[in-house]
Amino acid sequence: MTTAFFSHDDFMKHNMGPEHPECPERITAILSHIAETNLEQDLDWVRPEEITRDQLLTVHPEKYLHQLDLMQPTRGRVFTDPDTAMMPDTLRAARLAAGANIQAVDMVMSSQVTNAFVCARPPGHHAERSKSMGFCFYNNVALAAMRALTFHQLDRVAIIDFDVHQGNGTVDIVGGDERILMCSSFQHPFYPHSHVHRQAPNIINAPIEAGCAAIEYRKAVESAWVKKLQDFKPQVILISAGFDGHRLDPMAELNLEVDDYRWLTEMIVSVASDHANDRIISTLEGGYSLKALGESVTAHLEVLNSVY
Repeated sequence: MTTAFFSHDDFMKHNMGPEHPECPERITAILSHIAETNLEQDLDWVRPEEITRDQLLTVHPEKYLHQLDLMQPTRGRVFTDPDTAMMPDTLRAARLAAGANIQAVDMVMSSQVTNAFVCARPPGHHAERSKSMGFCFYNNVALAAMRALTFHQLDRVAIIDFDVHQGNGTVDIVGGDERILMCSSFQHPFYPHSHVHRQAPNIINAPIEAGCAAIEYRKAVESAWVKKLQDFKPQVILISAGFDGHRLDPMAELNLEVDDYRWLTEMIVSVASDHANDRIISTLEGGYSLKALGESVTAHLEVLNSVY
């Protein structure tokens, strides 16, 4: 049993322009650091396929999907919000990213691999049911959750989102769904400035103040999440893995280090060991310091790959 690593060259073709933080080089930085540490030899590399229209419809309505199709340009760029641009290769990359999450769920649930990491872009957790924003078009982790619940007929799915920006899109989609427990940590007050106080019972928020020390972050997350997760007894855990809480990240103001992401992953692995038969699917969200991103993802993978 191994960790599946999903990657595709076409993830790098989506390019929102010079100086944009959500850039193709993010994938390059991760792949380079994995190669430097020789971790790549221990992973089960998987080339994903595009998600189908029917699978997208489990989360996003046809009207929204059609709107995105109409907006995608044949050349140049079109902005869907001030931060989020589409180009000719964007929806192909987004369908591959979403498809990788579906395949990852299938491979983990069928015991082909122990767990999986989806090294994809564009990310997904800001995409609401009918709205693209925050660099996101399709909500990858919500699509993975629906795959686990519908196709694999699970009763309880946990989503853990440790991106520094709240996953408003995921909250919009899964809020109130008692089959899903979403545990989230994020800098607050901060982008996207929504969904923090509209809290359904299945949404467990751990808002973190700017400048918070890493040890205080750990205490806040542990006290907010662990008992809720243990009581919920998830059958699979999905991770929106954003690494932009690192102290070097230019997009936020937290002080996490690589070891804090290792600690987070170990905590999640422990819950998965207790209740989910070690089943974890993690998908890349934010992280914009290329050095910190490569190092943090590698630490995350090292913990996932140590599970047997």
